[in-house]
Amino acid sequence: MEGLLRLRLALVFSVVTLLSLLVRSSSLSSPELQIVNAERRIDLTSHIVRVYLTLKVENAGTSPASEILLAFPPTQVDHIALVKAAATVGKKKKKSYLPLDVNPTDLPDGPNGTKYLSIALSSPLGMGESVTLEVFYTLTHSLEPFPVEISQSESQLVYYHDSAIILSPYHVKQQITFIKTPSTKVESFTRVEPTDRAGMELKYGPYNDRPPYSFSPVIVHFENNNPFAVVEELVREVEISHWGSLQITEHYKLVHAGARHKGIFSRVEYQSKPSFSGVSSFKHLLANLPPRVHSVYYRDEIGNISSSHLRTDSRKSEMEIEPRYPLFGGWKATFIIGYGLPLQDFLFESPDGRRYLNFSFGCPLAETVVDKLTIKVVLPEGSKNPSAVVPFPVEQHLEISYSYLDIVGRTVVVLEKTNVVPEHNSPFQVYYDFNQIFMLAEPLMLASVFFLFFMACVAYLHVDLSIRK
Repeated sequence: MEGLLRLRLALVFSVVTLLSLLVRSSSLSSPELQIVNAERRIDLTSHIVRVYLTLKVENAGTSPASEILLAFPPTQVDHIALVKAAATVGKKKKKSYLPLDVNPTDLPDGPNGTKYLSIALSSPLGMGESVTLEVFYTLTHSLEPFPVEISQSESQLVYYHDSAIILSPYHVKQQITFIKTPSTKVESFTRVEPTDRAGMELKYGPYNDRPPYSFSPVIVHFENNNPFAVVEELVREVEISHWGSLQITEHYKLVHAGARHKGIFSRVEYQSKPSFSGVSSFKHLLANLPPRVHSVYYRDEIGNISSSHLRTDSRKSEMEIEPRYPLFGGWKATFIIGYGLPLQDFLFESPDGRRYLNFSFGCPLAETVVDKLTIKVVLPEGSKNPSAVVPFPVEQHLEISYSYLDIVGRTVVVLEKTNVVPEHNSPFQVYYDFNQIFMLAEPLMLASVFFLFFMACVAYLHVDLSIRK
């Protein structure tokens, strides 16, 4: 009897909790909007999770809607690196995409810590109207190795946690989710009927008429031996010289963020069985450098590293870098890459007479996550009123640095950002004012020094310093 009473109390408590959650959900979600159709594709082929979401949203109310909310569980919010949204315009071959602003927003009493992003529509959505949105976002550090430690000859298995049902503050009439894995080697996955698997793809749905904030957790356990390359810290120094060059210096702290290596490392086994031994490790990475690059070097604390290959043409430059040793899970490497670029390819003059640098933000290494990125743009001495234009939020501040023959020091524009992915590799600009007279400062100073030295030599040769008469 006592056990039955406890069971009834537990059921009553669960029902009350569910009802309170539904009440809070209905108070938070907008009854005016509903999602007619939702399709989500989750790409797990890399260690960076990429999600493509297509939403057809309809306004079923009487008042116009100017924004659409995206909901994320609290376990995903800290791992979101980038979110982009666009509205489709036209049909089929004439279809085009109109970019929309996406900004974080707060709603009081979000159920279970749900976080929100707001998509601002270009024009309000009227009664009975619908709009199709294309949303793209990336997640970092979202694949958890299991087991957390593997030997040299073992493959790497990882977990991915998500929901088979799209988390949304709106009623969803129909939805479907596809999950793509790197290979057909899937250890296990959660089934939420209807669920289907074909080759490297899992299909969840279609699911019909789901209320707001529906959630159905799923776990996919699969093999992923792609490089889990994470740069813990990257400092890029871009030094501008108006004498015709742009010098780039990049300081890397690289780590393999996959399952930690256990046991001993056998170099003989690694080289004799490359397809079997060390399949989860990586020994080279590809750096995409700008075209017309020159004076390239690659070194670490010991010295120059010769195990690299550079391929250049008129459109791009690719550098294949290879650390001194292969990187297994938990292993780290630090190195420096430097190169020069023609100034005329990146420095321009705006209509108002200001100079501006147009360079690429992000990390040159392909398929790499940067936990902390710092870009330092060193302006020529005498530059004034610097300002940076970056297409996404970053932290900015100014510093002063001193180099050879500097008198008052050089202004340095410092840009900092965390959780950087390859999709952040977009152009940014740094504007500044510069007077051409400052280009003569260093030559005049050198000429003055040589002139004074010459006059001192002449005076020394013509002055008699002897004490004899």
